[in-house]
Amino acid sequence: MNATLTLFGIVDTSILELASFALALIMVLLNIRQSPWAWLFSIVSAAMYAVVFYDSKIYGDMSLQFFFIAVSLWGWYQWLFGGATHHGIQVSRLTLRSWLYSAAAWLVGFVAIAAFLRMFTDTDVPHMDAFLTAGSLVGQILLSRKKLENWYAWIVIDLIYIVLYLHKNLYLTALLFAIFAVLAVVGLRAWEKSLREQELP
Repeated sequence: MNATLTLFGIVDTSILELASFALALIMVLLNIRQSPWAWLFSIVSAAMYAVVFYDSKIYGDMSLQFFFIAVSLWGWYQWLFGGATHHGIQVSRLTLRSWLYSAAAWLVGFVAIAAFLRMFTDTDVPHMDAFLTAGSLVGQILLSRKKLENWYAWIVIDLIYIVLYLHKNLYLTALLFAIFAVLAVVGLRAWEKSLREQELP
């Protein structure tokens, strides 16, 4: 599944990366629609991308996929049965304190992951990998709690990921994250609309 193939005579990829690409794209589209089925696609896509990233020596991202699987199970439950009434959570905003906690978690995660990658792996992108891995951890948790601000995090993360994946010759995945960045803007607007509708008397 990881054998190289060429799409349209210009993009080198693999069947595994191609399948992961398709599943991840479906996942984001379902997230925008607040469909709990998004989490199933998240689990399968993450498992497949773990293999893709291992082969590319992007170890932070590889490890991140296992975290995505765990959080996806939790997020699936939250979207279906979370909240005070156990009928699923609704879109909400972060408080100032939650903003600060999220930023602190991103910073601490970045420092810890970068140190680990420098000491124990042969990656050539420890700092970028660590920054994006830590940010993705925060973004995924915010998404699982249906916090509007998760889309802001993903916009920043997706744009930087494009650079990383181009550097690693993962052109299809770079394209995927360019699409993700656009979809994150769409998701932000859709969730803002949903939040306004919830706030109507």
